[in-house]
Amino acid sequence: MSPSPTALPAPQPGQPCSCGSGRLFDDCCGPLLAGTRQPATAEELMRSRFTAHVARDDAYLHRTYQPTAHLPFKDDERLAPLGWTRLVVHSHEPGRNPDHAFVDFSAYFVDEGIEQAHQERAEFNRINGQWLFARPVRSGPAPIKSSAPKIGRNDPCPCGSGKKYKHCCLAKA
Repeated sequence: MSPSPTALPAPQPGQPCSCGSGRLFDDCCGPLLAGTRQPATAEELMRSRFTAHVARDDAYLHRTYQPTAHLPFKDDERLAPLGWTRLVVHSHEPGRNPDHAFVDFSAYFVDEGIEQAHQERAEFNRINGQWLFARPVRSGPAPIKSSAPKIGRNDPCPCGSGKKYKHCCLAKA
């Protein structure tokens, strides 16, 4: 039986960053949380927001919400602490213009000794040079897309009968 996952410790200077970038906290999310540098990309903002969750830096999370976003908390409320364990970024895609992007990620946390995943595709906007979280576009895993080519109605049936698909297996479906 494998040991139960443990929550990440609060980020510290000289230690690997909580966001999973492989860089030290001092060179990665540390300057972003301290406000001495702005995130250069939507992915960098998303990673720093994960690190802020680990550090329980609610002020940073508040500062990086787009003003029109529906906040899950009020300015004077704190987020419920979770034991975050790791972050996996699946994709970072440009949006309709250079100031718009999407990040698809899984943020893992421990709940009653079991690692759970929060999967999300989030929208980000750059306003006045600052990337901000706009909204979650999708919660949960990405839809499964078939890699097999679609069979046309007039194509030969894949069962090998020699008939057109529409007169064979399509009619049986």
